[in-house]
Amino acid sequence: MCLAVPGRVLEIEERDGTRMARVDFGGVVKDVCLEYVPDMKIGDYAIVHVGFALQRLDEESARATLALFENLGVLEEEFGDAWGRAAREAGAKRPADTGPTGPQKEAER
Repeated sequence: MCLAVPGRVLEIEERDGTRMARVDFGGVVKDVCLEYVPDMKIGDYAIVHVGFALQRLDEESARATLALFENLGVLEEEFGDAWGRAAREAGAKRPADTGPTGPQKEAER
């Protein structure tokens, strides 16, 4: 499933003539294109879909949406560890060479 997820802009830079940002989605940080909302500033919240910020969002709405998505498990589905999730669903441990690049829980190995 592809969701439009709210995130907070942490930093902004220009890359090859394109305005880009590092955006925090409740603990998951991704690169996002800001070309559709060029007036975004550090600290602003945006609704992001497939790597593009689509519109500004107020902080209260962003936090409420992130909390709802987390409670429903859709943040893990959208950003989580697909290999670990597939292994758990199959009742197996994840193969050692398929771990994510970031830290992972020992129980997922």
